[in-house]
Amino acid sequence: MATSSSPLTALYSSFLSYTPSTPSMAALPRRRRAGCRYPRIQAVDLDQNTIVAISVGVVSVAIGIGIPVFYEMQIDNAAKRENTQPCFPCSGSGAQVCRFCTGKGTVTVVIGGGETEVSNCVNCDGVGSLTCTTCQGTGIQPRYLDRREFKDDD
Repeated sequence: MATSSSPLTALYSSFLSYTPSTPSMAALPRRRRAGCRYPRIQAVDLDQNTIVAISVGVVSVAIGIGIPVFYEMQIDNAAKRENTQPCFPCSGSGAQVCRFCTGKGTVTVVIGGGETEVSNCVNCDGVGSLTCTTCQGTGIQPRYLDRREFKDDD
C-alpha cells in the first residue's frame, strides 16, 4: 500500500490513478523525481438511487433554509403595515360581555323555598363586562404571530 521511498509516504486510493494521456507518452522515458506522482481523479460511478438520494438531500437543505427565510420576510413586511382590522370577539370595543351575568353585573340565585338572592357577579365584579382576551382591550385584531406568546422553556 504505502511505500517508504520518501520521507512522506504516498497514499493510494481507488479514486486516484495515474495513466499516461497518450500511448506515445507511455513509451517515452520518464524524467521525474522518485516518489512524485501526479494523480488523476477518476469519475465516480453513481447509480440512480444515489443520485436521487443526493438530490433529495440538496432539496431538503434548500427548503430547510428557504422556509424560515420566507417567514422572516413575511414578519418584516407585516410589521411595516398598519393593522386596523377590528377585533372579532369584541367587535372593536375592547370589552366582552360577561358570560356569567350576561352583562347585568348581578347574579340571581334561587335558593330553596322560592327565595332568591341577588349578588354581584364574581366573574366581572359587578361591572358586566370583561377586557377582551383576544385584543387585550385595544379593539384591534392582533396578527397571527402577535397572538403567540414566545416562552423560553430552558
